[in-house]
Amino acid sequence: MHIALNIIGLLLLLPAIPLTLELLVLSIAAIFPPRKLRTSQKTLQLAVIIPAHNEETLITPCVQSLMTTATPQTTIYVIAHNCTDNTAANATAAGAKVLTLNEQSGHGKGAALHHGFTQALAAGAEAILVIDADSTVSANFLTAVSAAIAGGSAALQTRYIAANPSASAKTRLQSLALLGMNVLRPRGRSRLNLSCGIFGNGFALTAPTLRKVPYLAHSVVEDLEYHLHLLRANLRVDFLDTVTVRGEVPTNPTAAATQRARWEGGRQLMRRQWTLPLLRNVLRGQLRYLEPLLDLRALPVTTTAVCLALALIAPLTRIPAALGLITCLLYIFVSASLSDDPLATLTALAQAPLYLAFKIAMIPKTRAAARKDAAWVRTGRNDS
Repeated sequence: MHIALNIIGLLLLLPAIPLTLELLVLSIAAIFPPRKLRTSQKTLQLAVIIPAHNEETLITPCVQSLMTTATPQTTIYVIAHNCTDNTAANATAAGAKVLTLNEQSGHGKGAALHHGFTQALAAGAEAILVIDADSTVSANFLTAVSAAIAGGSAALQTRYIAANPSASAKTRLQSLALLGMNVLRPRGRSRLNLSCGIFGNGFALTAPTLRKVPYLAHSVVEDLEYHLHLLRANLRVDFLDTVTVRGEVPTNPTAAATQRARWEGGRQLMRRQWTLPLLRNVLRGQLRYLEPLLDLRALPVTTTAVCLALALIAPLTRIPAALGLITCLLYIFVSASLSDDPLATLTALAQAPLYLAFKIAMIPKTRAAARKDAAWVRTGRNDS
């Protein structure tokens, strides 16, 4: 009986090891302040790209928040991608330059970004920043981004968190997840002098970076895919923790399921395509690929925690599983401590059982999103 339990325990423990190791190292590193970026007041021609598909309600506050922090050298582009509403007119009224893109490639946001990058570079942009249409930015955002890029950053990711964490108990839990993924992990990587990653919103690239690694990522997780290409080109993404972009968290269950399925299904696809290339790099002694490999192989935090909890039943895996669960708790507490309201953020844990049921129910959607030919599907907005 013990032998069978130990085998089951090992089968549950082994898939949890990559994330457990990564969370332990990054959580401890994230407790300390991130590495300070070198800055410069040199004037840069900065372009802001906002990919937008039928965003007539949200595009105005997005552009307005950027306009308040823009410099005379800043051009704000809204890519009106297959729009059938007043997105273009509202963006123009708010002060943006609209680039209309009508195409049916199915590449979604990646196609809009490639079009925007191409146009901005042709117009002389020295650096390009990407902001989602459902987002607003903190004061002095563009000034800080420009100063960091002028100081030598080839690529940059800003702090990206939820705009509406208190909308419901579920959004509070989703906000906690974003803090872990988009703040704790890049903060820890920055402290360890690693590339912090790209999270699709609030990231910037210099013109030389885009010329060296063109933005041709068209998977449903084009940000993760592009970051892997940057790593292969020996380019690092720096983390700018002093300014914030806030994007809305879906309150509609269908929209939340669509977004989560796209993220997790896309990661499964990248895992299949990139594990062996990254592993070969590590085996050749290129250890800077070890953390990206662990990140790619990592299961979602909820799945990892369930595997570790079940592994407690086996005598052989009881102690490592318990240590793994302690690591998950450390990760959660450090993530919450990086929020505006740590105590309120921690109350989201009461929703964890319901969230687990939600993730189980969306397994078919996740598998569909993991197909190589999966189309990029826009997350429904809270006002629609």
